[in-house]
Amino acid sequence: MIEINNISFKYVSLRGLPFLKSDTARHGDNIFENFSMTLNEGCVYGLLGKNGTGKSTLLYIISGLLSPQHGTVKMDGVETRLRRPEMLREMFIVPEEFDLPPVSLDTYVKMNAPFYPNFSRDVLDTCLRDFELPLSMQLGKLSMGQKKKVYMSFALAAGTRLLLMDEPTNGLDIPSKSQFRRVVANCMTDSRTVVISTHQVHDVEQLLDHILMINRREVLLNASVADICSQYSFEIRQPGAADSDDVLYAEPSLQGNSVIARRNEASPETPLNLELLFNYVNRTDNNQEPE
Repeated sequence: MIEINNISFKYVSLRGLPFLKSDTARHGDNIFENFSMTLNEGCVYGLLGKNGTGKSTLLYIISGLLSPQHGTVKMDGVETRLRRPEMLREMFIVPEEFDLPPVSLDTYVKMNAPFYPNFSRDVLDTCLRDFELPLSMQLGKLSMGQKKKVYMSFALAAGTRLLLMDEPTNGLDIPSKSQFRRVVANCMTDSRTVVISTHQVHDVEQLLDHILMINRREVLLNASVADICSQYSFEIRQPGAADSDDVLYAEPSLQGNSVIARRNEASPETPLNLELLFNYVNRTDNNQEPE
């Protein structure tokens, strides 16, 4: 279990460290202020928020790569900022941007796999096959999309209980996005927690079983997909029908009006429209009345 308790965080300007300039220029005040949240095992979380709400920063804080100025983040009761080896063996973060060394895959595995006691070469090979990649390759010769597939495959094969992914589908083509969903789903276990931060909601909405929407100070939505779909209906209605009393939110689409409505228990559940839900939650967050 991951417990985030009343954290406050801002980037601090430090002279002589130019790699921090982009962050300090972007954030002059607190990114998080008295922010709390809990992540449970066995869930694939979708972490969503507007630009600048700190989604990527939150992943780095959870992993202990950044430390909050106030508050704590704990994994199984131990603060992640301590970066203890026994804890690091149970977490893996896939950043949005990274590079791999110019070595063979076998050399990379030989160097890194021993740190992860649950690493499985069988899982790695299965993931690579699902991504339609060879089992033997030179990492320095791969495209960015191929590197992302290899790194995500290694992350899943590491067998950690916590896996954090920042914009994992960026750089992937359409078939690869489908492969990504299948690969992650096949590697889920009851003891693993996966957190995916993304703007590409259509790429992952079929994979997620829990939705988190955040701003800098609070969690706007923290609910399972099952609970959301049991209470709300996501439909296309023709003009006029979108004015019914059961409609919470509507926006125009090519087929008519996309609406979120209170679900009648006698009606069948509808698939989640994550983009529509995001627009609704963030509309009400801006103190606008839902339609």
